[in-house]
Amino acid sequence: MPREGDDRADMTDSTTASTPQPADDEAAATGAHVTGGARRSPGGRGGAGAHRRGDGPSGPSERGDRSASGFLARPLRLTHPLVAPLAVWAVTRTVLLLCCFKVFTLPGPDFTNDVEAIYQGWFDVLRAGTFPYDDVTWQYPPAAALAVLSPALLPFLGYPSAFYLLACAADAVVLAVLVRSSSRPGRRRAGVWGWVAGVALLGPTSYARYDLMVTAVAVAALFVAARHPRTAGALTAFGALLKVWPGLLLLGTPRGRASRATWTSALVTGTVVLGVFAVSMPGSLAFLDFQQDRGTEVESLGALVFHVARQFGWEGQVLLNYGSMEFIGPHVNLVSDAALLLTGAAFAWLLLWRLRAVRWTPSTPADAALTAVLLFTTTSRVISPQYMIWLVGLASVCLTLRASRQVLPSVLVLAATGVTLLEFPLGFGHVVASDWQGVALLVVRNGLLVAASLLACVRLWRTTRPGTAGDAAREGDAGAGGVTAVRRARTSATAQ
Repeated sequence: MPREGDDRADMTDSTTASTPQPADDEAAATGAHVTGGARRSPGGRGGAGAHRRGDGPSGPSERGDRSASGFLARPLRLTHPLVAPLAVWAVTRTVLLLCCFKVFTLPGPDFTNDVEAIYQGWFDVLRAGTFPYDDVTWQYPPAAALAVLSPALLPFLGYPSAFYLLACAADAVVLAVLVRSSSRPGRRRAGVWGWVAGVALLGPTSYARYDLMVTAVAVAALFVAARHPRTAGALTAFGALLKVWPGLLLLGTPRGRASRATWTSALVTGTVVLGVFAVSMPGSLAFLDFQQDRGTEVESLGALVFHVARQFGWEGQVLLNYGSMEFIGPHVNLVSDAALLLTGAAFAWLLLWRLRAVRWTPSTPADAALTAVLLFTTTSRVISPQYMIWLVGLASVCLTLRASRQVLPSVLVLAATGVTLLEFPLGFGHVVASDWQGVALLVVRNGLLVAASLLACVRLWRTTRPGTAGDAAREGDAGAGGVTAVRRARTSATAQ
């Protein structure tokens, strides 16, 4: 543990070349906010040595004074690097809320229907102590009930208003996690900007689904995994019981004791939570039957086959089916089965990567998570607009880690997210009609997802295989170097 004087030593770091490096991540992050050098004390060369040794009479009190007048007590200066992303977040999220409250109206279908009709209807059923197992639109794991019931936390508001505000709160939680994590060694603030931009690019649909809450759990799991594998396992399992896909985070856990701890914690947590729902609420597993009966949704990769076929007289049509707009007609089952085969092939590749990987960098768990979710999203029979929130969250984590090799795939994800807003809700009528504008939007959006998926696979493989040691070393130097520097600093501080 660093002693009291370590904090004051951080303040003199910018002016005294011989001052030791901070002894921990938090001290380094605090020191990064100090500009203009340290103030000198009347009795010596800044008094840093006395406080560093803890033998000055005023050491503890001055440390408390500095804490009281620190980051929370002093407003961010206009030149602080966090001012711009926080300001953009505040402005864009205000616009999103105004759209949800229908102060501003967007062209296209009503994106609030899920909350104001479907979720609110489920709320009444779930509150009675049972799942809506006779409703084919209920296609979610049992813990999703907690997200649907969450507006009860704000009983003084109507259901839709409470839900939108809670979605905004989940958005703020992800932002806070990224801001805190970006100040540590081996990190950068690009992830903060990625999150701010990504949610804004998707538009108000972000707040009209519960996927933001799921993404907050997944992002937290990735950032705590290095130091608290059991906590990460519990969060991963809980996220998977909210919406399945966070379970893919387990694929990137490093081999050894940490991996065993994470998987064991996930297994125990998942079993306990499932057991509680199975005993207390009937119909907890009904979603499995409804999910397997889904067809090819109009925004999916496979749907492009039918969008093009309609130009040549294909006799199928687009209908509301299992809660989404799907193609109904000849050969739809073949395309749906092909999508399932592609998903199976993607899972097989991920298992092969896991078995063959021999090198883990600090960013490998996040890189693997983004790759896995990209593959499963792109090959899915359904690509709903809110799925992009998952990818934006994981891409933001990768952008935060300097060792990550998934920067370009993350940028492609952000571009695909922007096109998704043009496709839904703005251009959804064109998509359903399969006209040239709708087809073009889908080709661009799904093409970006395919490119991001393939590129992510290649980069993940190269950074973890022995034949690419040079590449992995070059890409991982920043992150690994940061971790090494912190460990050395801690060792030095302990020795003193």
